[in-house]
Amino acid sequence: MRSESDHIAWVESPLQLLGAAEWGHAHRRKVPIAGRLTAQMSATADELISRGAPFGECAPYLGIPWQLLATHRHWLVGDGFSGQFRLAASVLRPRSITFLDDGANAVAYADALIGYVPYARPGVAERGLTTRVAPIARERVLALARRGTVDIFTAFELGASRIERLEDIGVTSNRHSFTFTRATARPLPLETGRVVLGSARVVDGRMPEATYLRWVAAEASVAAFTYLPHRREPEAQIAAVTALPGVRVHRAELPVEMLLAGTTHPLDVVSLASSALTTLSLVLAPSGSRIQERRMRGETVEVPA
Repeated sequence: MRSESDHIAWVESPLQLLGAAEWGHAHRRKVPIAGRLTAQMSATADELISRGAPFGECAPYLGIPWQLLATHRHWLVGDGFSGQFRLAASVLRPRSITFLDDGANAVAYADALIGYVPYARPGVAERGLTTRVAPIARERVLALARRGTVDIFTAFELGASRIERLEDIGVTSNRHSFTFTRATARPLPLETGRVVLGSARVVDGRMPEATYLRWVAAEASVAAFTYLPHRREPEAQIAAVTALPGVRVHRAELPVEMLLAGTTHPLDVVSLASSALTTLSLVLAPSGSRIQERRMRGETVEVPA
């Protein structure tokens, strides 16, 4: 049995932090947090603590929290593809690792461990030290798996065949449904029952801003909605969205899973392709909400009339 001081959650995003809270709740354990200082992290941590999240000491950091990792044998890791994780795992050699969700990368990371795909973040051209330590980090993880000390704690469906292959290499998986998030949700007053999720596609270079704004305007022409900005959306883009007729922008500085879990009536949620489509299907399941994905066709987004 691991002691309370054995484990630490090393997280870099609000969704990873939420996963740490869900893990602590599911295992009835207090989880010390090493949280990277990124957008919405402080606000999310404060809100989770106010809701009774089972966190121990919370330490903000930049870079790799070497000392914290060195003094804890069980790591809860939010991003297995991270170059910093690869380096730390190669140098410090933890005794056990739990991988939390980093969006839909939970599936891609499972495939990388199995060997279906290279040990590399999907869609990213890697180079330098990150690439060189990748095989070392993967072998460290697989060596721990052979000892039965690696698991994946995820909200995403891995599929029976993938779970079987993971078990073949010694990795166990446990799926959660945001039990803590739903149980501690706060009431959410929204101006509309229709919600559009903001996206970072423009800032990530995956969609022209003009195309994005045309999509948002097309959604507003169907019916008014509440717009929830993505945490990495630039202010100029949010301002452009705010200026569109029929759009009510709601800023909350929290993950949409925490925010929308408090709804008291069914919502009509619309989003471009995003891991939130999966997470919200679990969070909002009791409410009877409808969640719809909008897809690109050529250079436009299809919006049903």
